[in-house]
Amino acid sequence: MNRRECLHLLTGLAGAVLTGEVRAEEPKAMPTITPPDPNPKTPSFKLPPKSCDSHTHIFGPASRYPFSEKRPYNTADAPLEMFRIVHEKIGVERCVIVNATVHGTDNRVVTDAIAGSEGAYKGIANVNDEMTEKELGALDKAGICGCRFAFLKRLGGVGDMNKFQRIVHRVAELGWHIDVYFEPGTIAEFAPILTALPTPYVIDHMGTVQAGKGLDDPGFTSLLDLQKKDEKCWVKITGLERASSTGKPFHDAVPFAKALIDNAPDRVLWGTDWPHPNVKVMPNDGEIVDLIPLFAPDAKVQQKLLVDNPARLFKFT
Repeated sequence: MNRRECLHLLTGLAGAVLTGEVRAEEPKAMPTITPPDPNPKTPSFKLPPKSCDSHTHIFGPASRYPFSEKRPYNTADAPLEMFRIVHEKIGVERCVIVNATVHGTDNRVVTDAIAGSEGAYKGIANVNDEMTEKELGALDKAGICGCRFAFLKRLGGVGDMNKFQRIVHRVAELGWHIDVYFEPGTIAEFAPILTALPTPYVIDHMGTVQAGKGLDDPGFTSLLDLQKKDEKCWVKITGLERASSTGKPFHDAVPFAKALIDNAPDRVLWGTDWPHPNVKVMPNDGEIVDLIPLFAPDAKVQQKLLVDNPARLFKFT
């Protein structure tokens, strides 16, 4: 698939959703999410060399990487070819692909992308307690460096915490970190569990902060406190479009990103979250890049956020 064909396919996704042209075999009870903006802008802000998109996804193609029957939503394909076009446009050289819930514990969509990246990609897997040591070891060799737990009701809920603990201790032996995604305002509830973990953990999407509640909201101050006190705690500066209460250009979420960066500049990561599943307002990825100098105006901090921190946590060489 060449560049023109990829852009044509991406542009067609929006029309397919709007006209209801989804695959006939998809369960109608599931929500169908909006596809990404098909025309990423060239950002005004130039990312430094070796910048890393620390949170991004690939969906399908379903013909090669079937979606899980237990997936919580339907989606059109957002394959590797489109993914590469977006990164080329915005200036990303490295990335960490987080396997989405639509693929369940089939991590091939991630490991295959890593295999063809010449060391530029790492991955976060979906795993379960039934996986053997051999299976986990194979993921490790394939470039997986962590696993994700989504504690959101719409993505399956909290689940069995005993299994969570068993998995965490197993992957800690591989040197992996844990990626965690919480409901808004629940950081304080999970803080005792997180601080006791034997491995670093990364909190997705700025802890799902809600900008409309203000910087003094207990849900956000709990995150700042945890981030400051626990050196195992990392936070992703992602999802400003999710945090915003005013919509584009999402500037009301900028102070929250800046507060987290200022609080622990050596343990923050930046990412696009492409193709932005389950957002209410679809962002343009070029515009997301142009938010960076608003919450990280200092060049040294930008270098940490975009290059040095991800290289250290994800072990890029």
